[in-house]
Amino acid sequence: QVQLVESGGDWVQPGGSLRLSCAGSGLSVSDDIMTWHRQAPEKAREWVATLWPGGATIYSPSVTGRFTVSRDDAKNTVYLQLVSLKPEDTGVYYCQDHDTSTWGQGTQVTVSS
Repeated sequence: QVQLVESGGDWVQPGGSLRLSCAGSGLSVSDDIMTWHRQAPEKAREWVATLWPGGATIYSPSVTGRFTVSRDDAKNTVYLQLVSLKPEDTGVYYCQDHDTSTWGQGTQVTVSS
């Protein structure tokens, strides 16, 4: 069964940090293009970051310098490190295996004081 499972979402105050995880099964996160997306309340889902198999990364301008995508091949898991969080970062965060078009179920991030 091909599956992605996100975790790590939480409520944090502005300026706080979180690390989101995306664990894969039935697929290889190290061989595929992996992406992160988010969806704020009443807004369309937006792309956040991409990690290529060779390790190259690219980020949305709204998160560049604050978010970092990485992976652990042994754990078949992709991570998204979020720092200096802002209220506008609130939303459900999803990971996707671009090559298999597999989406996770999402994890909620809430940034508020």
